Amino acid sequence: MFHLQGSLLDDVAEVGLRSLDVTTRTPLAGGAWVDVRPGWLTGADEVFARLHDEVDWRAERRRMYDRTVPTPRLLRFYDGGEHLPHPVLIDAREALSAHYAAELGEPFVTAGMCLYRDGADSVAWHGDDIGRSATHDTMVAIVSLGTPRPLMLRPHSDRAKADHRGGSLRFHVGHGDLVVMGGSCQRTWQHAVPKLTGSVGPRISVQFRPHDVR
Repeated sequence: MFHLQGSLLDDVAEVGLRSLDVTTRTPLAGGAWVDVRPGWLTGADEVFARLHDEVDWRAERRRMYDRTVPTPRLLRFYDGGEHLPHPVLIDAREALSAHYAAELGEPFVTAGMCLYRDGADSVAWHGDDIGRSATHDTMVAIVSLGTPRPLMLRPHSDRAKADHRGGSLRFHVGHGDLVVMGGSCQRTWQHAVPKLTGSVGPRISVQFRPHDVR
């Protein structure tokens, strides 16, 4: 059983969404950008608890060098036709689709979820570049629930490496926060959630994507 110290993380009991009009955009090299909206989802304690307890989390395995190892997090992917496990996630997908309609040109459709059980769970450097995002600009919107974890970004393409000044970027993503990676971000930059030492509580990441972007 995992325990979340909710009283320290969430100051609004009612589940809902705040305005997206105060989102802050950080332009990145190579035509990429990142939007951040702290505390977008309110009542995040209740949402976290429901997803943690009711989602049919799945352990996967991956090939690494000469052996197969467990993926260091639990996963669940909801395709466009599947019912999402909390009503606020449906509202979030619709709100994101409306807010970014002019830039994205299509709705967010799928919802991938990751459960980071503790600091040992992580995701390595990668871009969500399966499907159309390998060749076209797109967006990936991430809602974070639970213990804050750093989201790291680093330039990946030759152009982004040449234009970027400095090392990797760190976004501190907390309970109910929204991060949207847009433009060329999935093919010109990489992102990661690194392992952490010490006592680290659980985190759930919900990633909304358009059709044919993984």
